[in-house]
Amino acid sequence: MRNSLFRLTFWLAVCGSGAIIAGLAAFYLYLSPKLPSVESLRHVKLQTPLRVYSSDGLLIGEFGEKRRTPIRHPDIPDLYTKALLAAEDDQFYSHNGVSIRGLLRAASQIVSSGHIQSGGSTITMQVARNFFLTRQQTFARKFNEILLALQIERELSKEEILELYVNVIFLGNRAYGINAAAEVYYGKPLSELSLAQLAMIAGLPKAPSTFNPIANPDRALIRRNWILGRMLSLGYIDQNLYDATINEPVTASVHGIKVDYHAPYVAEMARRQAIDIYGNGAYTDGLKVYTTINSKLQEQAQNAVIEGLIAYDQRKGFRGPEQHWPASFIDPSVTDITDFNNLDLAAWQGALENLSRYGGLEPAVVVQVFEQQIRALLATGDIVDIEWEQGLRQARAFKTENARGPRPKLASDIVNVGDVVRLRPEAEGSWRFSQVPKAQAALIALNPKDGAIISMVGGFDFAQSHFNRVTQAKRQPGSNFKPFVYTTALEHGMTPASIINDAPIVFEDANLESTWRPENDGGKFYGPTRLRQALYRSRNLVSIRVLRNIGIRNAIKGMDRFGFEPALLPKDLSLALGSYALTPLEIATGYAVFANGGFKVEPYLLSSMVDVNDEVIYQANPATACPRCEQMALIESDLELAQSETDIDGETLAAQDSEQAKAKDETTDQNETNPAATNNNLLDAELAAELASELAALGEDRPATEDSAKTNTEPAFVAPANPAERVLSPQVAYLINSMLQDVIRKGTGTAAKTLGRNDLAGKTGTTNGPRDAWFSGYNSELAVTTWLGFDQNLMLGRREYGGSAALPIWIDYMRTALKDVPESKRPQPEGIITVRIDPKTGERANINTIGAIYESFRTENAPELLRQESIGNNDSDEALPEELF
Repeated sequence: MRNSLFRLTFWLAVCGSGAIIAGLAAFYLYLSPKLPSVESLRHVKLQTPLRVYSSDGLLIGEFGEKRRTPIRHPDIPDLYTKALLAAEDDQFYSHNGVSIRGLLRAASQIVSSGHIQSGGSTITMQVARNFFLTRQQTFARKFNEILLALQIERELSKEEILELYVNVIFLGNRAYGINAAAEVYYGKPLSELSLAQLAMIAGLPKAPSTFNPIANPDRALIRRNWILGRMLSLGYIDQNLYDATINEPVTASVHGIKVDYHAPYVAEMARRQAIDIYGNGAYTDGLKVYTTINSKLQEQAQNAVIEGLIAYDQRKGFRGPEQHWPASFIDPSVTDITDFNNLDLAAWQGALENLSRYGGLEPAVVVQVFEQQIRALLATGDIVDIEWEQGLRQARAFKTENARGPRPKLASDIVNVGDVVRLRPEAEGSWRFSQVPKAQAALIALNPKDGAIISMVGGFDFAQSHFNRVTQAKRQPGSNFKPFVYTTALEHGMTPASIINDAPIVFEDANLESTWRPENDGGKFYGPTRLRQALYRSRNLVSIRVLRNIGIRNAIKGMDRFGFEPALLPKDLSLALGSYALTPLEIATGYAVFANGGFKVEPYLLSSMVDVNDEVIYQANPATACPRCEQMALIESDLELAQSETDIDGETLAAQDSEQAKAKDETTDQNETNPAATNNNLLDAELAAELASELAALGEDRPATEDSAKTNTEPAFVAPANPAERVLSPQVAYLINSMLQDVIRKGTGTAAKTLGRNDLAGKTGTTNGPRDAWFSGYNSELAVTTWLGFDQNLMLGRREYGGSAALPIWIDYMRTALKDVPESKRPQPEGIITVRIDPKTGERANINTIGAIYESFRTENAPELLRQESIGNNDSDEALPEELF
């Protein structure tokens, strides 16, 4: 009986085993052909975010759904590897991809509970699931996982498998991979984490939400300590290290994207352009975008905009606290918040943490008010004192844009306990009373040689408003537009000395809504005025008459060379006063033409893009101004002409020699070469050699001599691959630049003289109201436009002009931007002469003219003068009277 039972049991076991083997074999034969190739893991593309960098390699932005920074296996900390193995797979280096013990444990759980509880997955099986399979808990998926794990182990090393795992695993809070997790939870590189922190990250793969140290710190701590215990029992760490680590508190906190420098307006613009070029794959393919931004100058641009707005805002007065938190905000039982001892500062501190920081202005709540001092609580929990001279004395109440209340005498005239205000950090840990400005401002700086954007600030703070006023805010430029009209006037025969009457005028224009009576600022009229003077004094009536003189059609026709769309410009005389709305970027692009000597360039931000393998996939090729190229082309043309004439003379002489040899009745002297022709030939040869020498001097380094070898460090000239188109003649470009320099020397932009430079030029601009304040200025290295106004197009207030509101921002930026940059003098081109004129008539002065001044003209437009009265050109060492400039 026993033998029969044994035989039955044996054969049932054999049959069962055979059935299982047959089933597994059939399952394998069914699934094996459908398995993906493991070889693809060697070339896997991890979803890595788009990163934006400045021109000097600083990270200024990161965009993508998944935060990931891939790490190579040699860079993985050894303690992290041990913590991970202790938590997930302590047999990783001994099994072949599948842990039999783990699978048996999972099977027993299925038998006991009736459903899958844990999968018994090894690290290799998790790699298979993460790359090839879903997380759905089915037997088919698990069998595929096993087969793939076995295949992965055959084709990849353990190091390769571990590297794939630590880079792809999801660890919560958008962090994929251990490098990203270190930044998200601890705000520092993986290599700087302690054992307790490494163990915390090692515990996340099992359940990133359940064991999240931020959302569930208690459960995360239990998980971490269990891992540390496992590390101790497995011999990965000793008792001393365990004891030193087990009592460490949870130190994780949310850390946002960590950038080297904060330039959000730039980063957002770069992101948009990268998507336009590459598509949405830019968010996941690990692209690096390099911009033209100079991080040092970008920082100064942001500071200049903030300083300029705060200065304007302080001139208008204090608008009152942002909020007032009553006693019930703290505790319903508290009725008297003037008693400092009644205050629950923790409640207020928590509320402050929810308020944003704008432009470096910290939110604070007033906790005590003294006679001429206040005490305030910061979101950090610090309590600071604000003295009377730290902004309180100047906090006169705002009434209107043109009026303020009386000067306060006591701190209680300004704020009360519970008022939420803004404080600005100052030197040595002190604070200044302030407020967030209502107005906005923008700054754009271009390299005029090729249009590269060097700095860009689209507003007071990106967190306050994502609206980029550099590229999106179209505002009337006012007098900032006049130089473009005056340039056309110079091209149509007018000169800097042309006389135009600055007198009242009334227009009945069908293109205007009603009768138009334009005025100068201040309502005064100045009679006959030279064109140069009209520009630097910003005379509106003269500008209108200039436009009428040259014709609206002629003016509009040439505006496309400055980057403006002619079809959109108003076809009426209001164009002369900048009535058409433009963005600061468009205005700066136009001024770049003046700055580079007459070449059209296009603004650009992206210099290059590289893929995850650092292969260049995009390279900017901007049109680049190249006056030197023109010089070389002219010399080459002259050289070809001289060479051609030399060749012709040589052929003529050869023919003459042949004829003379055949003439039997000529003397020996007549048989020789014609002396006059020979002399001509020698002169042509000398000219050709001279031109070739000039060309070599332009295109190459001059040979180093004993005197020059120390100073001649310029590299050989290389012409740009994409030379920019010249859109202004050198003569007109020279004249309009000279006139715009006078704006700073003696016009509406004289405040810029504080920079102590002689190579600056520009123009102010103010619209009716005033509502918009502009300044655009440049030298040969930078073209910069600043704007200040309200998004709601509100009045700025009396005495708020381009020269008082926008120009200070420009000066603040240029002070840093041009530091240590040598001054550049624009050479006077051929075709320009300088003569003495009568400033009242613009005509040539004679020896008896009182108050005569010097003025520059195009040769064809100069007033008649005696040859000996010509001054020559500005390359002479002779100093000219100041009035010339």
